[in-house]
Amino acid sequence: MKKHFLILALTAIAVLGISSLRAEDTNAAPAAAEAPAAPALPAASLDQRIAALEAYIGNGDPGASLTKDTNGNLTVTAPATVGVAGPGHNAWMMTSTALVLFMTLPGLALFYGGLVRKKNILSVVAQCFAITGLVTILWVLCGYSMVFADGDDMIKGIVGNLKFKMLEGVTSATNSNYAYWVSQNVFSMFQLMFAIITPALILGAIAERMKFSAILVFMALWMLVVYFPLAHMVWGINGCMNGVWNAGAKIHAIDFAGGTVVHMSSGWSALVLCLILGKRLGFGKENFAPHSMVLTFIGTAMLWVGWYGFNAGSACAADGVAANAFTTTTIATAVASFVWPMVEWLVKGKPSILGFCSGAVAGLVVITPACGFVTPQGSILIGIAAGIIPWFFCYKVKGWFGYDDALDTFGVHAIGGTMGALMTGMLARNAANGNLALNLKDYVKDTMFQPLLIEQFKAVGITIALAVGGTAVIALVVKLLIGLRPSEETEMTGLDLSEHGEEGYHS
Repeated sequence: MKKHFLILALTAIAVLGISSLRAEDTNAAPAAAEAPAAPALPAASLDQRIAALEAYIGNGDPGASLTKDTNGNLTVTAPATVGVAGPGHNAWMMTSTALVLFMTLPGLALFYGGLVRKKNILSVVAQCFAITGLVTILWVLCGYSMVFADGDDMIKGIVGNLKFKMLEGVTSATNSNYAYWVSQNVFSMFQLMFAIITPALILGAIAERMKFSAILVFMALWMLVVYFPLAHMVWGINGCMNGVWNAGAKIHAIDFAGGTVVHMSSGWSALVLCLILGKRLGFGKENFAPHSMVLTFIGTAMLWVGWYGFNAGSACAADGVAANAFTTTTIATAVASFVWPMVEWLVKGKPSILGFCSGAVAGLVVITPACGFVTPQGSILIGIAAGIIPWFFCYKVKGWFGYDDALDTFGVHAIGGTMGALMTGMLARNAANGNLALNLKDYVKDTMFQPLLIEQFKAVGITIALAVGGTAVIALVVKLLIGLRPSEETEMTGLDLSEHGEEGYHS
């Protein structure tokens, strides 16, 4: 009886609800009829409307066909370069932004965390987290502006001015210098994630032996002295090494997603910092084996997934260039993740999980500057090289020179980033990216030793000089002011307990 009563009651409520909605619709009809009609688009030819749609789909300049009037309505107008935030491209860029953040938190934190001894895992997590907050503050204050605002005459091409300080004027409207269809605030957040992960990569070389306070001071200065200027030079609209978009660039180099800006800058800086810092206590005498390859594998998988936002997202649209970057990233990474452990198997007798993980990261690093400029065939060559040369540096060269690059940041990121920049110069093809024909038609000849390779060598040289010189000066200043190393007792106890008062594991 209760069941029947409940059914009848629910039916009655539903009927009353439907009746109420119908009544509201009936009562609302006259008001709707009296409401002013939305302004209609001005008359335009079918060709103009088709051009507007084609510009959106192809991520082209909408200025000749599509803009907004003073009321914010889409109109078809006379030619004028202007951008309109498009939902599809914006959606892809917001997704890519989240993917790149996923690379640092939790990807890099777990990848590096698994490679250190268990008494130091939380120090790695804390350092990654702290850098995320620190760099975000710097980015809002001045970093975005230093990278993506136009440079003043004195510093034109080297660093931007402070037009966008505190993200002033950075709204949901577009900045057509960088993306016709993506809101500038979305673009700024996407680029922030690159700024976050770059200094975090340095942590791998100095793991387990640098004071937390020294890391914060060093990273803040490093961003101001090294990263922001270098990113402007390579990616700023009037950057002196932005060969794709700046017709007046002094060096006609290319870097799709960060070979020079991210991996070379962090990798070469990591080498200098670890040399100044010195070796870990007991290095060469005690066991420094990774405490959890499971965590490292999980971190590697997260990095690979997040890297699609890193590389394909750098097209700044969900377009054909992004699709090519997605494809080449997959191929190069898979090839390198296979080649590295196979070489290891031949030389050492066993293919290790660390080899698979290191190969995957090396493949991701080397393809990064090239992914939007090379064909799938070129990405195979990049994958093979990425699986062999960084392995050689990690396995042999580090032993020859005896430097304590704790987690092989130099071998993978510095060497891999440098390789990637140079192989981009050899393998960039017009068929992969039509934008190469805009300002680089005299440099990209679709041959292995095309003129672009010389420009890439120049960019590599400037990047190494800035990273090495800037890091040396900053590290020595920080060492003088507050010191770099913790006490021997702190280092032996482990940074987790000594500096953070916590343990990653409890027995």
